[in-house]
Amino acid sequence: MDPIRIGIPVGLTGPIGGIGAQMRRACDFWAKQVNAKGGLLGRPVELIVEDTAGNPATCVRKVQEMVERSGVRIITCIVASNEALAVVPKLAEWDTIFISGDNGDGRLTAESLVPNFFRPNTSGPMGTRAVALWLRDSPLKKFYGLGMDYAWGHNSMEVFQNEAKKSGKQFLGAVFSPTGTKDFSTYIMKIRESGADGVYLVLAGDDNNAFLSQAKQYRLSSKVQMLTEQVDEMGLLATGDAAVGLIGSTRYPVGLDNPANKAFVAAWQAEYGRPPQMFEGDQYQSCVVLQAGIEKAGSIEAAKLRTALEGLKVDSVKGPIELRACDHQASQPGFVVKVVKKEGMAHPMPEVIATYPADRVTPPCNKMEYND
Repeated sequence: MDPIRIGIPVGLTGPIGGIGAQMRRACDFWAKQVNAKGGLLGRPVELIVEDTAGNPATCVRKVQEMVERSGVRIITCIVASNEALAVVPKLAEWDTIFISGDNGDGRLTAESLVPNFFRPNTSGPMGTRAVALWLRDSPLKKFYGLGMDYAWGHNSMEVFQNEAKKSGKQFLGAVFSPTGTKDFSTYIMKIRESGADGVYLVLAGDDNNAFLSQAKQYRLSSKVQMLTEQVDEMGLLATGDAAVGLIGSTRYPVGLDNPANKAFVAAWQAEYGRPPQMFEGDQYQSCVVLQAGIEKAGSIEAAKLRTALEGLKVDSVKGPIELRACDHQASQPGFVVKVVKKEGMAHPMPEVIATYPADRVTPPCNKMEYND
């Protein structure tokens, strides 16, 4: 029987290559598990992998080739939101379903939503919202921002600014660094000179690692509290003690106490000799949602799969989640962590300091802003 071919147009090289490697690993792990149990609908799962290098035009071209040459009708594992925003207008033409595993830009489930796009992962506004809720009870009053100069960075910073103002905090301004920036010294000086109590960071991959390492050299944490939309273990391993004290959200904390997560972590540990990291956990959840949708639809035809995915409820690694019919965003809890280093630890680790229910962190349907 012909395999179910799933397109993996993933950035494996360039500044986001580390994130892409995590996401691909999660897809490989999921496909191996599925195939060991007989596949989906009695058919083996085959992943068609192409490196996009994080380039939107390349991503569109690679997906088109998957559709035309390999008969792909489902894609996942796109890393950057600007790639996702470039792909979604073509989904109807390709008759293809796109299951996000990482893309954070809020517009993908708001003004840029198309019928064949679904986001089981935590969005950028949701991560920002979790941090903003924590800040409501914080003594910090004045904030400055630094984000990557593309869709996700600007979108999340806008949400943070709005959330800060609603909480009675003062937002002093923000700067945006081009993707691939290696020298953050001028940005660090602007943060120091801003008079802010805290700086909100929307950085990822190599950019995040470079900033944290240089911030330690400039002793930035002695002047301001560093906050971030997402704390991932990959960055902590790369930057070591430079990340200690950082507070932010996480899309997937490995220690969640539920049956699905315990089984996932145990199987992952057995396969790779370490616990899963943030982007691995979030992408794996998206794969599980896709699997449930295919099994419910009994088909991979776009129209049937779309109907099955809308309103789908799954017991995931983060507990019960629902893929809302109104905007194709999965409603799920939000987590805030602080990076700590304890005696006996080989390196700093994120420790959950606050958990917020899904109805407080998932925005209203088709929205990027919150009512309270």
